[in-house]
Amino acid sequence: MPMPHRTFVQVAKRRLVGKEGRERVKAVRELLAELPDYRSGPYADIRKWLTAEIEETRVRSKVVHRDSIAVPREGAAQIALVGPPNAGKSSLLQALSAIRIKTGDYAFTTTRPVASTTRIGGVLVQLVEIPGLIEGANEDRGGGRALLGVLRNADAIVFCHALNAPPMELAVVQEEVRAAGIDLPALVVATKADEAVGRELPDGALPVSVLDDESLDRFREAVWALTGLVRVFLGHGGEPDGDPLALHPGATVADVADEIHHDLAESFTAARIWGPSARFAGQRVGGAHEVRDGDVVEILR
Repeated sequence: MPMPHRTFVQVAKRRLVGKEGRERVKAVRELLAELPDYRSGPYADIRKWLTAEIEETRVRSKVVHRDSIAVPREGAAQIALVGPPNAGKSSLLQALSAIRIKTGDYAFTTTRPVASTTRIGGVLVQLVEIPGLIEGANEDRGGGRALLGVLRNADAIVFCHALNAPPMELAVVQEEVRAAGIDLPALVVATKADEAVGRELPDGALPVSVLDDESLDRFREAVWALTGLVRVFLGHGGEPDGDPLALHPGATVADVADEIHHDLAESFTAARIWGPSARFAGQRVGGAHEVRDGDVVEILR
C-alpha cells in the first residue's frame, strides 16, 4: 500500500532541505521513483511538483554560477577582511596598500570584493575586502552567498569591527560566517580606534587606526601570524640577500633548497643557519633541519 500522499509530501520536503544542484536533482529523482504511477489525483500532482523541482534546481544552479565571484590569488596567502557595512575595511585596505578605494561614512560603499597586496616582512600577502555582510547573508540577503563563497576560498579571516558601532553588528557577521560552515583562522580588529577613545574593545580584539603607523605595523604582524607561514631568508654570513621565502611550518633546509631550484635540493651538501632555529650563529646543519620564522640560510654545495 502506498504512503498517504500528505505524508509523502512531508517526507519529500524533509529530504530536500539543504540540498542544491546535482544533490537535489538526485534526491528528487529518487522520490519520483518511489511515487505510485497514478496519472491523476494527488499523486499525479506530486509527480508534477517534483518534475518542476528538477528544472527549477537547474535554473538556480545556472544563476548561482553566473553570480559567483572569483578573486584571483596573489602572494603567499589570501586574507579576507570581513565585517558589517561601514566597518572601516576600505580605509584599512587603502592604508596598507597602493590601491585607491571609494570610502564614505555610509553603508555599502564597496559593492564587490576588492583585492590588493601588502608586504609583510618582505613577503606579499593578499588582502581581500568583502563587502559588508548583513543578517541573512547565509540565505543570500545582500548577495551574501556569493560573498561567502569568496570568503570560503581564503586562507584566513580578519573580522573588522568599528569601535564606534554597536557590538551586536560584529556578532551578526560572525554568526553568518559560522552558519555558512566556514571555519578558518581568524582575528578580530577594532577599527577607527582614533575616533572612539575610551570605548571597550571586543574580547581579544586588536585596535587599529589608519592614522597610527604603529597600529598598522602591529596589524601586519598579526595578519602574518594568521597565515601560519614562516619567512626564511637566503644569505651569507648571517646577512639576508633579499626578500624571504614563505614556507609552511615544518619546512626543512631541503625544502628551502628545493624552493631555489629542484636540482639544488639533490646536490647540496649542507647549510649554515643563523636565527631562531640555530643553536648558535652559523650552525652547520643537514637537509632535515627544520627552519623557523626569521632564519637566514646559506646553502652549501
